[in-house]
Amino acid sequence: MKNEQPSLLKKTQAGIRDGSITNPITVAIESENQGGFHTKISMRQHSFSSDQPFGFNGQNKGPKPSELVLAAVAACQETTWRIFAEDMGVEINKIAVRLWGEQDLQGFMAMDEMVPAGFTKIWGEVLIESPASMETLLSLQSVVEKHCPALDDITRPVPVNLNVKKS
Repeated sequence: MKNEQPSLLKKTQAGIRDGSITNPITVAIESENQGGFHTKISMRQHSFSSDQPFGFNGQNKGPKPSELVLAAVAACQETTWRIFAEDMGVEINKIAVRLWGEQDLQGFMAMDEMVPAGFTKIWGEVLIESPASMETLLSLQSVVEKHCPALDDITRPVPVNLNVKKS
């Protein structure tokens, strides 16, 4: 028997329309260097470390920033697949995302100004366990790719303004 409750998508859309959900929202994080390349990152009531690997003069106390970018996209993909699958009535028993990113260090190390400092390409796979047909999953994928916030953030230019303040 199908759940008669509105989907998270429909409930959120309704809340945005009627003003009961704050929109737009602001997402905030704080990062503070702990020495060397080790950084403590905090958001809401969560915190974790980022660091460079041993081979890059780090202490390997956490993922490096570019890995965090891929992790954000992967986690956001899983969330977006779940939200839209629920709304469309598509059962997903299990989902996992594997991503790879290629970086040319000549850009990061200021050796070639024509080479980007970040990823030159990203590729991956979404592994889904579902009774749905492949056609249904591909249709769902097109919706997910249009509405995944982290994917949108890295594929569309986003204005960034960082102010330096002396403490």
